[in-house]
Amino acid sequence: MSKSVTLIRSTSLSSVAEYAYAATAPAEARLIFLAGSCPLNEDGSTAAVGDYAGQAAKAVDNLRTALSDAGASITDVTNTRVLVASSSQADLVAAWEVVRDAFGDHDAPSTLMGVTVLGYDDQLVEIEAIAAVVD
Repeated sequence: MSKSVTLIRSTSLSSVAEYAYAATAPAEARLIFLAGSCPLNEDGSTAAVGDYAGQAAKAVDNLRTALSDAGASITDVTNTRVLVASSSQADLVAAWEVVRDAFGDHDAPSTLMGVTVLGYDDQLVEIEAIAAVVD
């Protein structure tokens, strides 16, 4: 498996964004569309109830597992969407900081959104992703 995702940084846009503004993958790349990664334990219970950062960490762990099962890793991610069940910017930032740190230098384009509610009991965070690999 070779690295196929190229992150694009824009010098024409603000430098305050903590992610690349775009990403590309070659035509021969196999795209992987991941379901929203939820903060669920193996038994189906919600992890870190009431804790935005804790739920973001569990969602990232589950995302890594799903990527691995698909033959990819976090550096193959082309973009993410981080959903946070809150109208508080501080809660969104708490979740975002965990996701940002997990991606490290591979700061894939991302959208951070506050939403009203998510699908599981006590769920506060969900992370959607698309990845690309050249086999």
